[in-house]
Amino acid sequence: MKYIQIHPNDNVAVMLDDIAQGEKVSVEGGEVVSNEPIMRGHKIALRDIAEGDPVVKYGNVIAVATKNIKAGDWVHTHNVRTNLSESDTYTYEHVESSLPEIPERTFQGYLRQDGRAAIRNELWIIPTVGCVNSVAGELAKQNQHLVSGSIEGLYSFPHPFGCSQLGEDHEQTKKLLAALVRHPNAGGVLVLGLGCENLTMSQFQEELGSWDPARVKFLVCQNVEDELKEGSRLLAELAAYAGAFRREEISASKLVIGMKCGGSDGLSGITANPTVGRFSDYMVSIGGSTVLTEVPEMFGAESILFNRCQSREVFDKAVSMVNDFKTYFVEHGQVVYENPSPGNKAGGITTLEDKSCGCVQKGGHAQIVDVLRYAEPVTQRGLNLLSGPGNDLVSATNLTASGAHMILFTTGRGTPFGAPAPTVKIATNTALAGKKSGWIDFNAGTVAEGEPLNDAGLRLLDYVLSVASGEKTQTEKRGYREISIFKDGVVL
Repeated sequence: MKYIQIHPNDNVAVMLDDIAQGEKVSVEGGEVVSNEPIMRGHKIALRDIAEGDPVVKYGNVIAVATKNIKAGDWVHTHNVRTNLSESDTYTYEHVESSLPEIPERTFQGYLRQDGRAAIRNELWIIPTVGCVNSVAGELAKQNQHLVSGSIEGLYSFPHPFGCSQLGEDHEQTKKLLAALVRHPNAGGVLVLGLGCENLTMSQFQEELGSWDPARVKFLVCQNVEDELKEGSRLLAELAAYAGAFRREEISASKLVIGMKCGGSDGLSGITANPTVGRFSDYMVSIGGSTVLTEVPEMFGAESILFNRCQSREVFDKAVSMVNDFKTYFVEHGQVVYENPSPGNKAGGITTLEDKSCGCVQKGGHAQIVDVLRYAEPVTQRGLNLLSGPGNDLVSATNLTASGAHMILFTTGRGTPFGAPAPTVKIATNTALAGKKSGWIDFNAGTVAEGEPLNDAGLRLLDYVLSVASGEKTQTEKRGYREISIFKDGVVL
């Protein structure tokens, strides 16, 4: 099969492989002949669409025709436009959903003293200011001998902030870094400051709240004669503490899994994202938690999510989250539909509605139990929404800060980056999985080749539990770990 009509009401189909001009596409009630070559991931009109009429995919309007489109035509940016605007009203029309029942699952992880689970036991160096990035990197380099026994890695996370920031930016940097310090995958954390920055160590400790002094150490470089020597001493103490943890059997209900997409293509909403959605339903069914973010990539499909909010209170929080982001766009003189990216368009995604309808497939069918602010931790088991932008590094860092043990990252074009949490790259198509085997961990392109979504979702669940039990992702094998902090305001 070379195409898929996702919903019976759709007036377009998506190519699962390239087709030439003159090829026939069989649809209910007859055949359509392609009027031109159409690439994999792109859309073909199944019937005539008049100028001004809606283009329907996923059973939803994803665009409006800007000219008459004949059955068999290629449907893309040259003949359609977005139907989005900055102002929308939302009505709460609650939709109940049922989840599949599967047996309880477990993984081999680390149980922390506060009762949280971890899937890695690492040492992290968190700079409170960009001025000490090089010191943090040198400490990580000089102390790799501490990675032994149950300690699985030693990493530093450089960033350019922590000084010369005002207002909300200053608060977000402080909040994000403190959330990373609390992350359970870090068995020990060295917080590294300079001494004259805006984000003082006392401020940071106040944001952090309580901490275990055996697990978290602080070093202000200006206060010691030799910061590398003192830092190494503190890291050795952290290693002695973290090295006492051992993997043990833990219920998968303690897992928090982030869900993200990037470098999407026309198959993202057909293969990889729905596979992650099935996985999410299975994870929630066994008592675990999943987190969906990228608010600008919900525009145009937000009602699909809103109606699954478990209560009016959660619905109101979700509406505020979306409207706040639209206000953010407008206040910066930008339109809300300035998306998809050039790579998305090359892969067959035409409008933001097209992208969003595919993006929200990662949320599966579960009820939404909570809506979180930027870097706010997950406290409710189930499917959560997390406020934040769509930028890959920013949103993956945000997911990690919210407590995600692991991030599932679907992609149709591929990307090598990794978040602080293990980052699983899921290919939308088999060609990418073969071409970029050094980037891709899981192939969901098999769904386009006939694998049932339920089977793919269970296969992904098995893989996630293997990673949670210690199997390394491709990014981990290469040591790719990065953070990026959301910034909006003035730099002094």
